[in-house]
Amino acid sequence: MRLFNHCRRGILAVLALVSLIVVAPASAQISFSVTLPSKAADAPVTGRLIVVAAPRSNASLARAEPRQILGMGGPPAFGIDVENLAPGTTVTVDAKADGFPFDLDRLPAGDYRVQAVLIPYVKAKRADGHTIWVPVSDQRVGAAMFPGNPYSKPLDARLDPASGAPVALTLTEKIGPVARDPDTPWIKRVRIKSKILSDFWGIPISIGAEVLLPKDFAKHPNVRYPAIYTFGHFGAPFNFNPDPASDTDGARRGAADANVKTGYQFSREWTGDGFPRMAAITLETPGPYFFESYALNSANNGPWGDAITRELMPYLEKTFRLIDQPYGRIVEGASTGGWEALALQLHYPDLFGGAWVFNPDPIDFTRYQLTDIYKEDNMFTLQINDWITKEKPFRRSREGMPLMDLRTLAAFEAMMGSKGRSYYQLDIWQTTHGPVGADGYPVLLYDKKTGAINKEVVRYMREHGFDLSGYARDNWATLGPKLRGKLNFFAGEMDDFYLNLAVYRFQDMVAEVAGPDYPIRFEYGRPKKGHNWHHTDWAGVVREVADHVRSAAPAGAPVDTWNY
Repeated sequence: MRLFNHCRRGILAVLALVSLIVVAPASAQISFSVTLPSKAADAPVTGRLIVVAAPRSNASLARAEPRQILGMGGPPAFGIDVENLAPGTTVTVDAKADGFPFDLDRLPAGDYRVQAVLIPYVKAKRADGHTIWVPVSDQRVGAAMFPGNPYSKPLDARLDPASGAPVALTLTEKIGPVARDPDTPWIKRVRIKSKILSDFWGIPISIGAEVLLPKDFAKHPNVRYPAIYTFGHFGAPFNFNPDPASDTDGARRGAADANVKTGYQFSREWTGDGFPRMAAITLETPGPYFFESYALNSANNGPWGDAITRELMPYLEKTFRLIDQPYGRIVEGASTGGWEALALQLHYPDLFGGAWVFNPDPIDFTRYQLTDIYKEDNMFTLQINDWITKEKPFRRSREGMPLMDLRTLAAFEAMMGSKGRSYYQLDIWQTTHGPVGADGYPVLLYDKKTGAINKEVVRYMREHGFDLSGYARDNWATLGPKLRGKLNFFAGEMDDFYLNLAVYRFQDMVAEVAGPDYPIRFEYGRPKKGHNWHHTDWAGVVREVADHVRSAAPAGAPVDTWNY
């Protein structure tokens, strides 16, 4: 969920625009004609075409290229599917397009900076017999920013339904390659082809990792090290950065707000004397539906759990001399990564020795954010009584002010891609958790226009172990003895996305099935701590993990060798 840490200014800009809406006469409408270059060498394209319209009256939006500020706090945008689009073809984007935050026929007349971008899809003939079209990249960027995407130059235009003529855009440009960071003395980057995932998808799929090495790794060739698998969207493990220039006042303020330290400050501790010598590993697992895998086997998303545990981890253990026993494998993550860390610990309890879980995506589906999907019928609204209905917020401030509602988020995802292909947050939840439809695409949990919840999908999600609290409850007789002392939960009481509510429910579940004396840890950030809250800084987390590994090591394990 870190994906959604957008500034409030951008959200308010969209809300201000909404307040100016003037409904245009039905007889006229704004539209765009978008043309591919006439290059015979280019193959026909199937994908998602998006037109972004940034109001020039809003200086913060008008300065950037519109395609670069797509997001919940970004400008209005409109998307359509295109199929077998040949070079030189022109298509129209009009009021029938999926719009965010409203449809195109409600866009106020005015001066805009407009731009089009095309997200090409790849044809995948999957092992389950379905052939589908999906966005694919081996880099962790949003689909609209994939290298190779065609786009138009920004155009300043007057948009007015009365004009009648479509605004012409041509996709003359292409997004360039994204440079991969090189190896350093401290961080090694690996990427391997996954046979498991490639066989499932019918196209090449790779998986990778960034490995932060302990001090003097090369000087101790006979030492095997514990590993902390850190799940996060971007960057090196624990934001490690040995460059003192990165240790700015702004970086320190941002880190302090989360109760951690900057990457540079952490690097000084990691490389200093007396610090635990471990490896920290961030996995890179972008797939066809999102730039994080969600770490479990999924009917739609593919066998990521098998690929991680049977391919990538053995490779890393062999390459970097990691302890290949459960006590030496620890998972840690926040937000999306928090869900992944807990999911791996629960579904692979014999493989991992502990989990540090920070503000995870919903781990109890009685609190799928603010919705009990088992009892309620609508994701967007809460029926107070026969005459009052309230919209459910998706995000809030730390003082409780709603900043974005679920209906608006759903409109954004619908604009970005149909059939669960938005490459965005709630779509990847639905894609991971839900069943495959007859057409090969995910059957979504809720209708993006009405919010109506599909109870068959709810049943599937519960039965297949994606409600992690429900899965633990159902299997507690087996899991309980294996998880003793291994689970650590942390959440801010004012989590921006209401994710603390599901952690409370998980805690209640454990108390019910295991009693008050079961060894498990829950800590909550109070008062008014948000989605980024941590109970201690990253060095403190590593020290906790090291103590846990030493105490959990079996008799005779060489725990002293990596404490040099």
